[in-house]
Amino acid sequence: MALQRMDNVGIVVEDLDAAVAFFTELGMEAEGRAPIEGLFADQAVGLEGVRSEIAMMRTPDGHGRLELVRYHHPAAVGGPHDPPPNTLGLHRVMFAVDDIDDTIARLRRHGAELIGEVARYEDVYRLCYLRGPSGIIVALAERIGPGPTGTGSA
Repeated sequence: MALQRMDNVGIVVEDLDAAVAFFTELGMEAEGRAPIEGLFADQAVGLEGVRSEIAMMRTPDGHGRLELVRYHHPAAVGGPHDPPPNTLGLHRVMFAVDDIDDTIARLRRHGAELIGEVARYEDVYRLCYLRGPSGIIVALAERIGPGPTGTGSA
């Protein structure tokens, strides 16, 4: 048996509407929203009395998806406020963008804050980390040149 694909990355958020607006501004497309509750939800996540709402977001190419989750019960558990990027565990989602400066400006209107600054990786990428809704760290990468082999691949 082989792995088929990565289906989605789940992110728990405090404000589902704000998270959907943020990722829509980034360029993702909403696939839909749905309440999630009942025995299957309790069994799947290992909690009792789960009542949540999810919003599925898809990248324009159709290959990447985020599942944004707002827990109504039990309440979401907060970790350290604004953990640094070197915190253990899943800590960021990276997106390739056409224009990093424009993307940062648009996401700032949705509360995004730049962590550090826009950096240049050799003559291949401009990169940055932003903190978005619920403290989510989003990395952005803008290709500015060919990859190390000269073929354009990273």
